[in-house]
Amino acid sequence: MVEEITEQPEEKTPVVRKPRKKPAAKSQAKSLARPAGFLARLRGWVLRLVLGVVGFFFLLILLFSFVPPPINIYQIQESWRLGGIKRDWVSWDEIAPVMGRSAVAAEDANFCNHWGFDMAAIRAAIDSGSGRGASTISQQVAKNVFLWHDRSWFRKAAEAALTPAIELVWSKERILEVYLNVAEFDEGVFGVQAAAQHYFGVDARNLTALQAARLAAVLPDPKGRSASKPTDFVRKRTRAIISGAETIQADGRAGCFQ
Repeated sequence: MVEEITEQPEEKTPVVRKPRKKPAAKSQAKSLARPAGFLARLRGWVLRLVLGVVGFFFLLILLFSFVPPPINIYQIQESWRLGGIKRDWVSWDEIAPVMGRSAVAAEDANFCNHWGFDMAAIRAAIDSGSGRGASTISQQVAKNVFLWHDRSWFRKAAEAALTPAIELVWSKERILEVYLNVAEFDEGVFGVQAAAQHYFGVDARNLTALQAARLAAVLPDPKGRSASKPTDFVRKRTRAIISGAETIQADGRAGCFQ
């Protein structure tokens, strides 16, 4: 007998299929990634903006270390309000030395001894509960040249950031030169040259000690004080400034700009 051989069918290996990810989980992952990516881009934009602003102001500080600053925000506002202003830039060599000493004696006697902030004056102002007398000439230059006039914390923070940079790049002589050329000495009268002509009919280089002290005495309230028609307060302040200018010349506190 012939045996019948039957071929057994080969057993098929079962195919194991990987479970598919649920679409809901995938979309959830995408939705979580989108805010993270947006926040990263936003941080990048903010960082670039901050660096751009810092770079812009630092370039201006470098430029104004040898180029006279153009008209500033406050002068533009006053020009619109008054229909025009008087301003005339003069170099340091065209300003009487006594004018520099008088301005420092009046506004910032420790001008040569600080790096932009007079910490002793700030502590004294805090103790007395008044902010008057704490602002240095360097801070006033930062405000007058680059910023605007108000008492907001944002403006004060910007002033505090700019002041050390100005002190780092500019000499003390340059800071005082710019200050005397942008300060307001009467309503709509900016700069020591325009003020000397306006009040006394002389050039800034020919100011006497009395005239220089009178101009310094109207600061920081040029709209409320007059150098040509001084009140008793202005006369008293003038005498104190004359004495102070002589003192800082004798004790060396005017050495950084003379």
